[in-house]
Amino acid sequence: MNDFHIGYLLNAVVYSILGILIFIGTFALVDKLTPYALWKEIVEDKNVALAIMVGAMSIGMCVIIAAAVHG
Repeated sequence: MNDFHIGYLLNAVVYSILGILIFIGTFALVDKLTPYALWKEIVEDKNVALAIMVGAMSIGMCVIIAAAVHG
């Protein structure tokens, strides 16, 4: 524990919050750009193919955001 600095924890929290906010904004933008409501299609209409596509897209966006924010 000699190498623990509060700054490391603060950096992790700030980068996490920043990444989550960027992801939410990006997801909202993608939702607005699609001609249908993603949430309604996935939850109410049980569109499994769209759910898989949105999940893969979300993972891809998260990887890009993590690389951009941290690197």
